[in-house]
Amino acid sequence: NGESSEAVRARVEQARERFAMQDYRGAAFLLEEVVAGGRAFADVHHLLGVSYSLLGLPAKALTEFDRALALNPRYLEALIHRGMILMDLGRREEAEASFQSAQQGELLTAGLPAHAAGRLANLHAAVAEAYAELGALEPAIEQLTIATKLGPKFPDLRYRLARLMLEAGQTLEAREELELVVRTRPNFLDALALLGLARYLSGDALGAEDLVGQRVDEELER
Repeated sequence: NGESSEAVRARVEQARERFAMQDYRGAAFLLEEVVAGGRAFADVHHLLGVSYSLLGLPAKALTEFDRALALNPRYLEALIHRGMILMDLGRREEAEASFQSAQQGELLTAGLPAHAAGRLANLHAAVAEAYAELGALEPAIEQLTIATKLGPKFPDLRYRLARLMLEAGQTLEAREELELVVRTRPNFLDALALLGLARYLSGDALGAEDLVGQRVDEELER
């Protein structure tokens, strides 16, 4: 339609604003116009895919993630979102292949800036949640383990990992993670409670009692 690059950029920016306001239909409409004009790049297809996903249109979302990946095969967020859509559609093997591609592409993102690593940590945590909801604890634990390596200073992620490990019967591993959490955040009461359970389950009843006392003290101080 002969739009200038500036006009296309302005339209994409408008779409991002709509998306931020949770107007996914408005965002999709603007992005569809960019795509129709033949001026779309990988980010446009990805954002359109996420918009479609949030509008409950998984097939259309998948098409856009595939288009984003055709333009940029190492687009990590597109690979991860594509995997999540495939999980929702029950296409688990394809989903796992998409997650593995994302994992290989980032190689645990050695040397990534902290903000980028943090964003990827949250994406892996979202993938873990999708697995956990389906009762697939092993891949959920795997994804959260990657998330904690990417975001080692996020105690909430480590706490979620420990909860899944306890659910999967990995008591000692869960205890190890929780000891790390309470060392960095001694007033994280839920983590203290869970650590007490992990100590008890791993045969350390005295250690569990100590934590119960510590938690009562914390509550009294509040």
